[in-house]
Amino acid sequence: MHFLFNSCSKCLLCWLNMSTCLLSSSFLLSLLPPIDLSTPVDIRVPFTSLQTVKAFLETEDIPYSVMIMDLQVMLDEEQDQMLSARAAAPRTTDDYDYSNYHDIADIYSFQDMLVAENPNLVSKIVIGQSYQGRTLNVLKFSTGGTNRPGIWLDTGIHSREWITQASGTWFAKKIVTDYGRDAALTAILDKMDIFLEIVTNPDGYYYTHNSNRMWRKTRKPNPGSSCVGTDPNRNWDAGFGELGSSGSPCSETYRGPEAHSESEVKSIVDFVKSHGNLKAFVSIHSYSQMLLYPYGYTSTPCKDQSELHDLAMKAITDLASMYGTSYRYGSTINTIYQASGTTVDWTYNQGIKYSYTFELRDTGRYGFILPANQILPTAKETWLALMAIMEHTKDNTN
Repeated sequence: MHFLFNSCSKCLLCWLNMSTCLLSSSFLLSLLPPIDLSTPVDIRVPFTSLQTVKAFLETEDIPYSVMIMDLQVMLDEEQDQMLSARAAAPRTTDDYDYSNYHDIADIYSFQDMLVAENPNLVSKIVIGQSYQGRTLNVLKFSTGGTNRPGIWLDTGIHSREWITQASGTWFAKKIVTDYGRDAALTAILDKMDIFLEIVTNPDGYYYTHNSNRMWRKTRKPNPGSSCVGTDPNRNWDAGFGELGSSGSPCSETYRGPEAHSESEVKSIVDFVKSHGNLKAFVSIHSYSQMLLYPYGYTSTPCKDQSELHDLAMKAITDLASMYGTSYRYGSTINTIYQASGTTVDWTYNQGIKYSYTFELRDTGRYGFILPANQILPTAKETWLALMAIMEHTKDNTN
């Protein structure tokens, strides 16, 4: 049994990072780390530590609220809904249930069906294998031509962020549905290719469905440690090893032994370098409702900050136009926290100007356990922001 707390960052900033503190990080898991002294932090507390945590918060006069009384109840409900929604395997992508969460086998099957149904628009590229041998599939949407400029989208690099893989599947269907019907998307695909990796961390995603729903990292063992996995969003060669990542294999933000040590990361690195003509790179995470651009590892503004900031504002304005969902935006280090070795810092440094990170719904009420009834609203509103970024990329690159 776990309780999810939302509390003021004041005092917690030191509390969560002091190994000598009475309530060390081994007693709890910080889901949304401290950002600044005025922003709440979300922590997951085991039942056995509950009274100790409450006593500490009250002694230190730290305001808090309980957002989820028993996380396991929500996990059980999520599993029951998935099982009850599962009917016969869909025969086409029209039959696929986009309003529910799916395991990796379902998503891989969906990808193959989409390619088979749209052979002149979609192909599947295998860019590598995960540590456990699962294929790293990328869908390529293209109307033909060679060495065309490209746009990259990925979802699910952190395996527990299920809303991202679900949204990615919806995006794939949206692209094939809208091409030839929607003028804006058609214009993009007539000039550029779109690459979409839906399950960027397949071993971790499989593990969230079969062992630990809250797993974040890869599943590669760490020599000399009983703790498994590396944070694939701290493993990139952009400020690698600096503040905003951990050198401890047991940490949620363990950076790995060296940059690009994880095959899931190295496969994307190799693809980006071999392609050589990507113009936009969008990595999609949850949760927090933010749109972030470089940098995370340094407070030095990136040279294109003004343009990236204006485009981010346009994107979140378009997103909000559907359901009124409010997003924050800005550089990673100034908007969420310092983070070194992240995906879009590396891609930006490779010359991919339009490099963005999304943090999708919500702001903590459900967190990573976002109810399935929010999948379609999340995907639909996020698509509007993606279209803003992709249209701007099309209009501002050769």
